[in-house]
Amino acid sequence: PRHLVLPLFVADGLAEPRPISAMPGVVQHTRESLRRAAAEAVEAGVGGLMLFGIPCDGDKDATGSEGVNPDGILNVALRDLNSDLGDATVLMADTCLDEFTDHGHCGVLDVHGRVDNDATNEQYIKLAVAQAHSGAHVVSPSGMMDGQVAAIRDGLDHAGHSDVAILAYAAKYASAFYGPFREA
Repeated sequence: PRHLVLPLFVADGLAEPRPISAMPGVVQHTRESLRRAAAEAVEAGVGGLMLFGIPCDGDKDATGSEGVNPDGILNVALRDLNSDLGDATVLMADTCLDEFTDHGHCGVLDVHGRVDNDATNEQYIKLAVAQAHSGAHVVSPSGMMDGQVAAIRDGLDHAGHSDVAILAYAAKYASAFYGPFREA
C-alpha cells in the first residue's frame, strides 16, 4: 500500500457522498467523508492521497479562479487533511483548471476559443501556490501546457515553497485510464 496513491474527490455543496458511476465504489466526498476516507487510507498504509476538487457550477468561470480561492473546496480540503494527517502521508493536489472552468478545458481560452498556453501557465502558478499554501506536499499539473513545470517551479520557489514537489501527468488525454476521471 505504501507504493500506491489514492485519488480522492471532494465536491462543494454536498450533503452526503455522491457515487461516481464510471468508478464503482468511488464517490465525490463531502469534507467530512473525505476526512474519514483519508484517515482510513493512511491507517491502511496508503502512501499518498491525490485530491481533486469539484466546485459548485455557479463558482466556475473562464479562468478557473475558484481553484485559486483560499476558501475554494480543494484548498479547504487540503487544509483539513493537512491538519488531520500532517506528514503521515503525502498530500497531492490536481493542479489543473478543467474542474474549475465553466468551459471544462484545462486552460484559459483566448478570444478565438483556443487554449492560451502562456495565460494558462500564469494561472497554473497561482493554482500551485494556493495549493502549497493550503498544505499540498506535491502539486500535479495535468493540462500538458508547454513549460508548465518550469513556470510552476519558479512560482513555488518565489512564494517560498521550494520544498513542494511537482508531479506532472505525461499524457492523460491518450490514456483510457483517465476517462473515468472526466465524470468524477
